[in-house]
Amino acid sequence: MNAESGQKPETEELFDRLVEEYQLPLKRLCFMYLRDLSLAEDAVQETFLKVYRSMEGFRAESTAKTWIMKIAVNTCRDMLHSAWMRHHDRRTVPEEMQIAAEEDPDAEDARALGKAILDLPSRYKDVILLYYYQDMSQEEIAEILRTSASTVSRRLKRAQERLRNMLEGGREDE
Repeated sequence: MNAESGQKPETEELFDRLVEEYQLPLKRLCFMYLRDLSLAEDAVQETFLKVYRSMEGFRAESTAKTWIMKIAVNTCRDMLHSAWMRHHDRRTVPEEMQIAAEEDPDAEDARALGKAILDLPSRYKDVILLYYYQDMSQEEIAEILRTSASTVSRRLKRAQERLRNMLEGGREDE
């Protein structure tokens, strides 16, 4: 087990800044993956624990944001594939959807969009969440998902098409 008290003061300060800067974006990202606010909070804590433990080994080959988001995505995926999650009721409570709304948490359109994003297959949901909700470039997303930027671009376009069809389909009966 690593002696965590052996961290340097500047490492502690950097970690505190990372928590302050990325706590809310990570919570949104994890919520969209896990569809459960308390699980999202657990995933954020687990992500920051992993960040803290591996800070000394961070080689800055990518930005801190990309590195942290990659850890968060992998943490959420691990949680989704756990035996416990297979038996957990992951239906989202409508009030919890507000965390995903960007501008107006009470807007019906924002809730419909949030639900549609949650219903996308993960390969499309990943790119939508990282691109629109985390303001990441296609290159950064490619690094996180370990794929090419052209694949991210294709997935982004397909995800947009699917979302458009899902949302237009839902309005036909109005």
